[in-house]
Amino acid sequence: MSEIIRLDVTEDWAHSGIVKAGDYCFLSYCVGNIGGTIEEQINGAFDDMERKLALVGLTLENVVHMDCLFRDVWNIPIMEKVIKERFGGKYPARKSIQTEFAHIGGESGLQFQADAIAYCKA
Repeated sequence: MSEIIRLDVTEDWAHSGIVKAGDYCFLSYCVGNIGGTIEEQINGAFDDMERKLALVGLTLENVVHMDCLFRDVWNIPIMEKVIKERFGGKYPARKSIQTEFAHIGGESGLQFQADAIAYCKA
């Protein structure tokens, strides 16, 4: 395997936003527009995912798997609408999970987070 590259590092959290290892990139904690509507937060998470992917020259088209975390899993149809708009028919495999987020803001704060795996072989 080639070198492992860790980017978008947050020392305070001991966290890497994207790790490139071999032919794959692993993305975590993709969030955005915290405090906004669920649709705004889902779009914000995909904006963050695009930003992280761009660090290694990739796009949403390279995403092959996502774990989608919800405060309320009944918001899945809103996420599906956004995925149809953002992924242009190149849909990743995914699973959705309901969770309580350990994040400032409680119920009015973080509503959605996505983690992903992207294929990055040239």
